[in-house]
Amino acid sequence: MTKISPEVEIRMPMEAFPPVSADVSFISNSFPKYKLGADNQILEEPVEDNQGPSLKDVIEQEASNLADQHKRISVRDLASKFDKNLAAAAKLSNEAKLREVASLEGHVLLKKLRDALESLRGRFAGRNKEDVEKAISMVEALAVKLTQNEGELIQEKFEVKKLVNFLKQASEDAKKLVNQEKSFACAEIESARSVVLRIGEALEEQEKASQKPQDVDGLIEEVQEARRIKLLHQPSKVMAMEYELRALRDQIREKSIFSIKLQKELTLSKRDEENKYRLYMLVGSDALGSYLRVQPCSGEVPQVLKCSFQWYRLSSEGSWREVISGANKSIYAPDPSDVGRILQVDIVSNGKKLTLTTNPIQTVSGLGSHVEALLRKSNTDFNVVISQMNGKDHSSHSTHSFNVGRMRIKLCRGWITKAREIYSPSMQLCGVRGDVGNAAKALFWQARKGLSFVLSFESERERNVAIMIARKYALDCNVVLGGPDDLV
Repeated sequence: MTKISPEVEIRMPMEAFPPVSADVSFISNSFPKYKLGADNQILEEPVEDNQGPSLKDVIEQEASNLADQHKRISVRDLASKFDKNLAAAAKLSNEAKLREVASLEGHVLLKKLRDALESLRGRFAGRNKEDVEKAISMVEALAVKLTQNEGELIQEKFEVKKLVNFLKQASEDAKKLVNQEKSFACAEIESARSVVLRIGEALEEQEKASQKPQDVDGLIEEVQEARRIKLLHQPSKVMAMEYELRALRDQIREKSIFSIKLQKELTLSKRDEENKYRLYMLVGSDALGSYLRVQPCSGEVPQVLKCSFQWYRLSSEGSWREVISGANKSIYAPDPSDVGRILQVDIVSNGKKLTLTTNPIQTVSGLGSHVEALLRKSNTDFNVVISQMNGKDHSSHSTHSFNVGRMRIKLCRGWITKAREIYSPSMQLCGVRGDVGNAAKALFWQARKGLSFVLSFESERERNVAIMIARKYALDCNVVLGGPDDLV
């Protein structure tokens, strides 16, 4: 082996070295320095300047921040946070791509450098050849390290993609939550607006009602003042006119009383003539708060117990009639929904069918204003007695409280609650349609399927008021209350 002195300068021809490709880009101007140990292993890695946190640390930091702020940020802030994190993840993905490109360039550079060293190893001998071999082993160790870094880079890239997909889904969910909350807020605003309008209308009506007595008092004062002025100017003439007016009023009153008496006698005579040819007739007032009963006109016709009945409700045009489900007895108490409608009952006796027709059902004076006053309250209580429960007679006749509210109906006795149900399509409420004592005071209420009551009120007025209030509150909840099988 020939020993070469260090002072000897060896010049190699430029053609001996393979040229480096121009497409290789160096990250730094200086070649990194490494220390090699046994078996050509790298002991120390170079310290890069301006090295930021790793991708894994960034992901863990963002996840912890999201976990801390999950319970104290709003839905809109959460959506904006997801969007920011999505942009950060996209940026990290781009950086990972750049690092992948740099790694690819490093592979190309190491391969060219190893090829150059391989070509030099054949030309040197002795100690220089050992140095070249050490350099080749160092390059190979660098290639192995670069391959490991590429594996970590691929894993980080997979985690970044996973995080991006998660953040995209979370951003979409947050946007859906924002839209849902916005729709809920709009619905609440519309509901509050309708309530405000209703309150405003009620206040206007109250102001008008309070102004009417003042106007009437003012008119009375003006009339009295005009009378006083007339008496001062023409006392005798005014007194004579007042006497004449009083006499005319008395005559009109007497004639009206006589006319009413004649009308009653005429009606009775017509009924007597009709009853001669009729087998059955309807007894009772054609008004709300009363009840109608089918009664035989003579003792020669079959009794009511041997006949079958079915009540109908005619349409406003009279072109068709609606079956009143459950009204198949000789007695029927009109319901508030029957006001203004004509009722008919079919009587089947000995295979023959007879139809009786009523006049349009009239309402009770003052009932509408009373209902309007009660509707301004949040709920109304009525004293009732349970006559039947689930179709069976109720043994206890104690007084219960029937509470009709804006959102639900409750039946209780003290702190014991029999039923408490919100307005739903399965709920039914109507006047009783069976042969029950005091039918005009009784009400049928189906709280839910499998639970029904027949309740008796203290008066016919309270029963009708309860039905009207409950139906109005249920209509505000988009529920139409009626009887069994009613066309609602």
